[in-house]
Amino acid sequence: MKRSKLELATLGCGCFWCIEAVINELKGVEKVISGYTGGTVPGRPTYREVCSGLTGHAEVIQISFDPSILSFEDLLIVFMTSHDPTTLNRQGADAGTQYRSVIYYHNEAQKEIAEIVFKEMAPYFQDPIVTELSPIAEFFEAENDHQGYYANNSSQGYCRVVIEPKLAKLRSMHSEKLK
Repeated sequence: MKRSKLELATLGCGCFWCIEAVINELKGVEKVISGYTGGTVPGRPTYREVCSGLTGHAEVIQISFDPSILSFEDLLIVFMTSHDPTTLNRQGADAGTQYRSVIYYHNEAQKEIAEIVFKEMAPYFQDPIVTELSPIAEFFEAENDHQGYYANNSSQGYCRVVIEPKLAKLRSMHSEKLK
């Protein structure tokens, strides 16, 4: 069986621990890396610096996925239903530009697909979608203790209270897309 070439997607929607746990559940996802992008200060940002909100970076995940198994459109639909894309710079208790809802596109095709998904999904939300759509900037991998956070810390309070309900929603809404 010939394997398709993997594609990259870079998405942010609040704390990267949450979206990493959700996206890791999808068929066709080969790898998810938590990190930072979209900032304006030079150099490699740290978690503490990004959390200050002063660097301009967003907490994001970079996904390697097989488009023959999981289309970019389906990936975005899961993304858009895994958080509130109508809330500017906030997801739950996390507030600040570092927690913005954002799609960093890697090519024009991804940009066009994201624009279509925004239009298709808009009627499902009471408020306008405010998810940022920007070209990919330099991506910085987050520190090791942020990689696979839910998998390594599932009994921790934040994981049980914040991440597990997102996983339950994923399983309810998108069971056909799960590994």
